[in-house]
Amino acid sequence: MDLSLGPKKRDTQDRYQDETRPGHCKHLEEENPVKTIYTPDQGRLYRISELPTESALRQAAAFLADLVKGRAFLDSLILPLAEEAEGERDWYVARRYEAEDGAYFLKVFVWPSGTGTRIHDHSSWGAYCCASGAVLEERYERLDDGSHSDHARLKKVWQLWWSPEDGASTVLPGDDGIHRVGNPGDSTAISVHLYGPRTSEVDGRDYDPSRDHVCDRRED
Repeated sequence: MDLSLGPKKRDTQDRYQDETRPGHCKHLEEENPVKTIYTPDQGRLYRISELPTESALRQAAAFLADLVKGRAFLDSLILPLAEEAEGERDWYVARRYEAEDGAYFLKVFVWPSGTGTRIHDHSSWGAYCCASGAVLEERYERLDDGSHSDHARLKKVWQLWWSPEDGASTVLPGDDGIHRVGNPGDSTAISVHLYGPRTSEVDGRDYDPSRDHVCDRRED
């Protein structure tokens, strides 16, 4: 996995599976701090999910950037998760809050040092913001015309570090949001991700540039 260090970004702008790998979600329904904190904001999340994509991404980025600055959020969830992550060897989704009708998906990711996703896309728009530490994101574009369902040639177009001070990164659905997120740093990072309604039955697609291969990724 190539997660070499890249240039730092200072303005606002998802181990090798999809972001909802079975066995890696440490969600406890009865004691879900995210659910407790966000219950008053369900209306706002629904309103964001109903917007056109570009408007939704702007609102999602602002929502997340504000969220990770909240003292209650940091004290009740992020700090305990940072302690919980000690000794973990793979990244995982620590908390999630999902609308019953699939209008939005809110997830908290924990990234121990040296972990990262496959290159992938999503079937929905998405935005994320670091709440602790920093992650490195790589963005890719397709060089092929997409005419073969299992074939994709990629080119890396940029990479940026994201920390809490850098605001939120946003991705469009499908080919316009191909990326990889990881933590090549020395300390654990924690990020909060908001996804909109899916545009297809699959969660997204995973890419293997060593074979110019792409395949659907279904959420279990």
